[in-house]
Amino acid sequence: MKKSVKYILLASLLLAAVSAAFCFHRVFTSSNVVNNKVIVVVNPNSSFDDLMDTLCKKKVLKSESTFRTASKLLKFRNVRTGRYDISACRSNLDLVRLLRRGQHYPVKFTFNNIRTKAQFVEKVGNKFFFRSGDLEKLLDDNGFLSAYNLNDTSAVALFIPNTYEIYYDITAEDFIDFMHRQYKKFWNAERMELARNAGLSQVDVATLASIVEEENSKPSEKAVIAGLYINRLRKGMFLQSDPTVKFAIGDFSRQRILAADLKTDSPYNTYLYPGLPPGPIRIPEASTMDSVLHYRHHDYLYMCAKEDFSGYHNFTGSAAVHMQNAAKYRAALNKRKIMR
Repeated sequence: MKKSVKYILLASLLLAAVSAAFCFHRVFTSSNVVNNKVIVVVNPNSSFDDLMDTLCKKKVLKSESTFRTASKLLKFRNVRTGRYDISACRSNLDLVRLLRRGQHYPVKFTFNNIRTKAQFVEKVGNKFFFRSGDLEKLLDDNGFLSAYNLNDTSAVALFIPNTYEIYYDITAEDFIDFMHRQYKKFWNAERMELARNAGLSQVDVATLASIVEEENSKPSEKAVIAGLYINRLRKGMFLQSDPTVKFAIGDFSRQRILAADLKTDSPYNTYLYPGLPPGPIRIPEASTMDSVLHYRHHDYLYMCAKEDFSGYHNFTGSAAVHMQNAAKYRAALNKRKIMR
């Protein structure tokens, strides 16, 4: 072979290699993500074409064709559900790797000390793929909740405070179903039997526990307070629980309940309406529900916060003694100029 032919062959190979390297760089590693300040949302059952529509609408790519080529060569066609932060992506390769990896990974979710359904929805926030608004709608949907023997006022009884591992890409429906499985684990045969013996349903236990928890978080008094309210329920007495009035007026910061507050027309006002309110006034801890299930047997019917502001209560079965205790507490409030 003549030298000139060899040189031409070598030049051709070199040109081909440079061309291939250039094409590889342009398709895979060059900067093609021109708008990485967006979140790319891939909904369930989305196709590759749906993904391309999203990328185009959000003006993510400089070149749609090179991304399609990269995806084809990398055999990326199955699109995984998720909400993707593409801030670290620059090239087609970066983006394909991120989208291919998907978001099927466990998230630690802890909740406690939550009062309202709205606070729970806020706590869930953006921890999972589904929108918090999706969860809110389900917790207000009596038709959906009926499958769990719940309604929009009792729905929070479903949630048992704890730390859970839940996959990020779960749907709102599956999130509730997951929580229901944890609920059924809590409500084992022993607890169900204790609830029946107390004459309470599962929601009743959660509701009474929520009142007990608002009255006092001190473990030594929880079972005593639960026993007091069970005594009142059995006698057909109004519960007359101040925390339920606070829930009715929407102000948990109140240290003093006024006569006008007691007239608030709400099914949660246990001074006006007999029995338990229609649902929990907070999401009670599992330990508080166990205090209700293992309530203390005694003759107490009345309780009043101690005038030393220790957080403990004076208990009695006598209305006359209760009036004396209440007078001491009111005097202590007045002395500290606590009017509300």
